[in-house]
Amino acid sequence: MKEIYFLLYVSDQRSSADFYKKVLELDPIVDVAGITEFRLREGTVLAVMPMESASRLIGAEHFQAPDTPRSPKAEVYLVLDDPAAFHQRALDFGGTELSPMQVRNWGHRAAYSMDPDGHVLAFAEKISTEPTV
Repeated sequence: MKEIYFLLYVSDQRSSADFYKKVLELDPIVDVAGITEFRLREGTVLAVMPMESASRLIGAEHFQAPDTPRSPKAEVYLVLDDPAAFHQRALDFGGTELSPMQVRNWGHRAAYSMDPDGHVLAFAEKISTEPTV
C-alpha cells in the first residue's frame, strides 16, 4: 500500500474542513470543491467530502435515508502524543463529548467525541503493551 485515505461524508464541506483544520492543527493538502484532504502522516490522509459529491460518485440510491447528523456514521481512532489536547479542541470547536479521557482495557488511554456530522473521533495514547481483561 502506498497511501491510505479515510473519507468522511459530510453535510457541509466548508464547516467540516474548518473543524478538522482547527482540531488537528493542520492545513489541508487539497481543498477544492468536492473534497478537502489533510495529511495525517506520510501515506495517511483524512478527507471530508460532501454527501452530494459522494452520491454522484457511488450512486444516489445509496444515500436515500435523510441526513441525521447526530447518528454515528464512522470512527476515526488516532493514537497521538497528547490526546487530551486534541479531544479538548474537538469540544472547543463544536464537537460533542461521548466519553471522557480514561484508561481503556486494550492498553490505551482514550477519549471519544463526535464531530458535527456524527463521525466518532477517538483520541488515544498507548499506555501498556498488554490489554487487561
